[in-house]
Amino acid sequence: MTDDAPKSASLSRGFAKIAEHASHAAGQPLTFSVCALAVIVWAAAGPVFHYSNAWLLVVNTATSIATFLMVFLIQSKQNRDDAAIQAKLNELIRALEPAKNKFVGIETLTVEEVREMRDETVAELKDEETALETVEAKTA
Repeated sequence: MTDDAPKSASLSRGFAKIAEHASHAAGQPLTFSVCALAVIVWAAAGPVFHYSNAWLLVVNTATSIATFLMVFLIQSKQNRDDAAIQAKLNELIRALEPAKNKFVGIETLTVEEVREMRDETVAELKDEETALETVEAKTA
């Protein structure tokens, strides 16, 4: 085996750290204020540059680059959050005695398979409600 796996893990950890810091910074009020100020300065510069194509190109290029990079940062954060939530839910399912372990790992199933499991669960719930109503009627 080559040293690619440790390098890949190190690269992933490095990217995760950078993405975490960048997404945290992007969500701060100061970041919003700086960006809003930049837009105001750009808009105010419009008359100075006679609303030229170069003036438009500056904001279009800046926003395109920022949007392009933020998509990857947001997706990275979302993937990590989803994986963490899934792991926590799986642990809760596993730890609860009456829980059905068949739900652990369903995030890897197809949409159709998840729908089938949901329909099964709804049907079981309806059966349990019917049984409970029958027991309540007999005891009343």
